[in-house]
Amino acid sequence: MILAHRLAAEFVGTAVLVFGGCGSAVLAAGFPGGLGIGFLGVALAFGITVLAMIYAVGHVSGGHFNPAVTLGAAAAGRFAWKDVPFYVVVQVLGASAGAALLYAIAVGGPEFSTAGAGGFATNGYGSLSPGVYPLLSCALVEIVLTFIFVTVILGATDARAASGFAGIAIGLTLTLALLAAIPVDNASLNPARSTGPVLFAHQAAPQLWAFWVFPIVGGLVAGFAYRFLFGDRAERHRAMAVPTTPVPEPGV
Repeated sequence: MILAHRLAAEFVGTAVLVFGGCGSAVLAAGFPGGLGIGFLGVALAFGITVLAMIYAVGHVSGGHFNPAVTLGAAAAGRFAWKDVPFYVVVQVLGASAGAALLYAIAVGGPEFSTAGAGGFATNGYGSLSPGVYPLLSCALVEIVLTFIFVTVILGATDARAASGFAGIAIGLTLTLALLAAIPVDNASLNPARSTGPVLFAHQAAPQLWAFWVFPIVGGLVAGFAYRFLFGDRAERHRAMAVPTTPVPEPGV
């Protein structure tokens, strides 16, 4: 598959992920009159969005939509290290585009504000954590849940796994992870997802480093661990970013 096509798919997928997932938090989570979707609704929105994008464009790019996933895939031997920088750049650009579209819509709301903990779906610790959790708690939740998420991705897209169901497993795992992480730090697990909203909610910018470092650590550990524990022979794995069949199984 041509690299430009793969990058375009990653851009679109990440943009939709941020617009849909963060949009549910910004526009619908706390809607007045008891009509808000709350934490459960936001978690489901992220899970459903990533599931949809995996089936929509995953056959083109592998459907990473997340620098931690891209790095974990490279660590597991599923993705070429030389392509990692290209994927990360377009993922951040896609997240920024999704956040910009969301901001253009949300800013028209009469009570819209980007201030405070979780403002504009930003991630944070301490005073910027929804539950006022310290940095250590946020570090642990991001590393552990990203490790679990990337491990599920690698397992679900393994050639030995049941075909056709990877998107469902991945979407449900992301939903579960977000249910645990939203009260702690508004749930990142994805450096690109964290970066997009910060462009419009500057109070979270000084803490953005944490939501790059910790998810990437979790993703890399998952990738190296999967390769060590379950083998890295190329014939055992479905290609994650270079489809080898006309209509490959959905992956990430």
